[in-house]
Amino acid sequence: MTLTVFLKDEIVAHGAADDVLPTMRALQPLERSSDLLAFDDETGRQIDLDLRPEAQPAPRPRGRPALGVEAKEVTLLPRHWEWLAKQRGGASATLRKLVEEALRKGRTAKDHHDSAYRFLNTMAGNLPHFVDAVREMYAGNKVGYDHFTHDWPPAIRDHGRRLAFPE
Repeated sequence: MTLTVFLKDEIVAHGAADDVLPTMRALQPLERSSDLLAFDDETGRQIDLDLRPEAQPAPRPRGRPALGVEAKEVTLLPRHWEWLAKQRGGASATLRKLVEEALRKGRTAKDHHDSAYRFLNTMAGNLPHFVDAVREMYAGNKVGYDHFTHDWPPAIRDHGRRLAFPE
C-alpha cells in the first residue's frame, strides 16, 4: 500500500506506511490533528495510522503476518519455478508483485475516478467548483477537471488528477 500524507494543503510524505510514519511522528503534536492526513493511493481512502512513539520492537514472527500474508500451496511447472528462482526478491515477492500489477491493470476508469472522488471529497469538498470538477472527472474530461480546479491548492489538485487519470 502506497500512502500520500498531507499537512493541510501540502504533501509531506509519500511511500509505504513504514516510510511515512517517521515524518508523521516528527510533525506531532499539531494544534489540530485533522491537519495531518494520510491517504491510500489505490483507494483514495483516508488511513488512520498509530502515531504514538515507537516502543521497543518485539521479536517479529517469521513471515509477514502484520500484512495479512497467508501461506498456501502453489503448484507450478518446473520451468515456472526456475524462472521464479531467478527473480530478484524470491518467488513469493515476485508472485506478489505480479498479482498486484494484474490487479492495477484490471482497474477501470470508474475505479480510478472513485478513488479520486474519495480523496477529493475529504480534501477539496469545500473548495470552489468541487461539484463541477467531479462532474468533469467522471466524464473523463481532463481539461474540464483542470479548468475547475485551477485555483485549488496545487498539491490537492495534482494528487486528485493523478488518482483520477493515471498515466
